[in-house]
Amino acid sequence: MRNLFPHLRLSYGQKLFLLATVPLILAVAAISFLVANQSRQLAEREIATLEDQLIEAKKAELRNYVTQARNGFYYVYGSAAPDDEDAKQQVMQILAAMIYGTDGFFFVYDYDGNNLVSPRQTDMIDQNWSGLSDSEGTPVVDELIAIARQGAGYHSYLWNKPSTGKEARMITYVTSFPSWRWAVGTGVFIDDVLASVAKARADVEAQVRRTSLYILAITVAALFMVFLSGMVITVRERRLADAKLKALTLRVLEAQEEERGRVARELHDGISQILVGVRYALDTARRRFNAKDDRAPEMLDKGIDHLSGAIQEVRRISRDLRPGVLDDLGLGPAIKALADDFGTRTGIKTEFQTVVFRNRLDQDAKIALYRIAQEALTNIERHANATEVSIDVRGHQKGATLRIADNGSGIPQDREGNSKGGLGLRNMQERVEQLDGTLRILSSKSGTVIVVEVPLSHMLTPQDDGAAKRRKASA
Repeated sequence: MRNLFPHLRLSYGQKLFLLATVPLILAVAAISFLVANQSRQLAEREIATLEDQLIEAKKAELRNYVTQARNGFYYVYGSAAPDDEDAKQQVMQILAAMIYGTDGFFFVYDYDGNNLVSPRQTDMIDQNWSGLSDSEGTPVVDELIAIARQGAGYHSYLWNKPSTGKEARMITYVTSFPSWRWAVGTGVFIDDVLASVAKARADVEAQVRRTSLYILAITVAALFMVFLSGMVITVRERRLADAKLKALTLRVLEAQEEERGRVARELHDGISQILVGVRYALDTARRRFNAKDDRAPEMLDKGIDHLSGAIQEVRRISRDLRPGVLDDLGLGPAIKALADDFGTRTGIKTEFQTVVFRNRLDQDAKIALYRIAQEALTNIERHANATEVSIDVRGHQKGATLRIADNGSGIPQDREGNSKGGLGLRNMQERVEQLDGTLRILSSKSGTVIVVEVPLSHMLTPQDDGAAKRRKASA
């Protein structure tokens, strides 16, 4: 699709609408085709059966006509000699008088093809019609004589209809008077049968068209309902997305303000106090040097010690904001340094275990797992009242797993038993979702366990790992 229409850019809603409507349209088209095809086949079988029944009825009617006519003059024919001309004339007069309906009549041909009786078309009498064929090339007189020679039978051909003078399909039943060498028969035009069949086919086509229109109307209604429901869902989802976006923006702003406040407190409570001490020590040392007091070097040494503390505090704050060891040595050493600093600062017993990663995680996964570990340790320090913490980081065939457990008081729960997670837990969840990973939190009064699993897609291949190292070395 994109190759055929390179300038076509579909929105998510349009793609969703196409995904819902295209299969529906294809299914309806297939159903419509199958319904129309099956209807035509069924109707054609029924029409063919109807046509056969009507024609068989016509044939039975013709056979009855001929049988009744033969019975009417059989007493003449049965007692007459083969050369009895008077008997032949008497029978021909009887047959000439036997007309019925608007187009029904009896005809007589001798075996040589001469017409002896034709009351509806008298111009044919006393003429030889051997070799006569209809407009389609079907032999007429010769075939009638051949059937009569065999005894009796039916023949179908085109013949001029006496009432209209136009050709029409005719079925003829012919029998023989063998002693006189006559072919005697009558026919019936079946244009009414063909008209009935044509009307039945037209009715079927009309019914198929109506059915197709019904299916089309149902399809249009279904598409409209899909479009309408899609619009409702789109508007609803957009409102929910806007609400979630506002909430996320608010959380981001709160996180930024919280981080700024933390950094400000760190600067004020740590570095600022240390620098004040450095200034006081240097000022005191300056006054003692001016007074030639022997204790001046002591205050200068104290100022240097305070300045070293300030440098260490700056490094700590910088490490909290962006640990350099994460880029230099990888996730395992970075989290170990974080755990060691946490244990030293809080006095909580902290155990760290890992399996060598060889720096195989990509940058997004390393940062996310480090920040999750940092957030978890911050929550433990502030809220858990724990005395022991264990951290485990390892890679495996399915990706990587970070597990953090403590023996604290657990996460507070509401009346319904659901954990009341704060901003930190939401941040963890969002970081894991960005990695297409999973986050599990198991909390009780005896402690909390946080398990983060990162999929294999965030593990670097050896080629990618080597390329990253070469880029880092060249930088």
